[in-house]
Amino acid sequence: MNRTTKDYTLITLKGIAMGAADVIPGVSGGTIAFISGIYEELINSIKSVNIHSLKLLFSGKFAEFWKAVNGNFLISLFAGIAISIISLAKGLKYLLDHHPILVWSFFFGLVVASAIYVAKTITKWNLASILAGLAGIIIAYSITIISPAEANTTYWFIFISGAIAICAMILPGISGSFILVLLGMYKFILESVSDFKITVILTFLLGAVIGIVSFSNVLSWLLRKYHNMTIAMLSGFMIGSLNKVWPWKKVVETFTDRHGEIKPLVETNVFPGTYEQITGSHAFLLWAIVLAIFGFALIFIIENIANKLKK
Repeated sequence: MNRTTKDYTLITLKGIAMGAADVIPGVSGGTIAFISGIYEELINSIKSVNIHSLKLLFSGKFAEFWKAVNGNFLISLFAGIAISIISLAKGLKYLLDHHPILVWSFFFGLVVASAIYVAKTITKWNLASILAGLAGIIIAYSITIISPAEANTTYWFIFISGAIAICAMILPGISGSFILVLLGMYKFILESVSDFKITVILTFLLGAVIGIVSFSNVLSWLLRKYHNMTIAMLSGFMIGSLNKVWPWKKVVETFTDRHGEIKPLVETNVFPGTYEQITGSHAFLLWAIVLAIFGFALIFIIENIANKLKK
């Protein structure tokens, strides 16, 4: 595929959006990849990092290796993800700490529209697709209600955590960050990155690399052999994840971070009116609705622009 500098800049911007989503427990970078039209290319590009392409690399055939793994696409995308995590994570953390309802309302609308968008790509609905969609809803919802575990800081578990979390990050509707929360590793990994604990970081990254290469092969095969069923399940994942993205929550369990600040650990969903009674805050409801509608509309605005660009 011949691409211009403008095309790769756009891919980098999509990577920035993916990175921003991946740092939020509850929102998936895979969702952003899907709605921005690069999901299957991403899966197939990662899958191409295999024994054949690695032989090209180790035999010194760098140009052939780069072409085989769609290197320009991957480097542009992952550069965007890295830029986002480094530059936007603090801003997103600030917004989540100070304006959580507004942020989650926007993402709630975004995920609802994303589920509809993904479902629209199914070419034929039948019993198998419907069952796959229902299975996706049940699996994702079940994940969101699992109580977080305690951190296991042994190296084998750090490796497994990296492999599982990265797989979740490329699944629309399932957040890798949230999987780390469930495994009890979110706080530990963030602190390890912040403190630059190199052995922990390398162990986690090794698990992530092996996990994403292995899982991308499975996903690629499913998309090729059972496209409609796979897409239906991915759409179901998004619908099931709405339980986690619901903006109005009541904190039922907390933890103290390394700075001595009390943070929510386990939350339960409540209606907006109930939330206002709990917190005493009656602000933001209108803005929350506006942002949810904007998030919903944004997906179809992007789709409309993308269709015009294709023409």
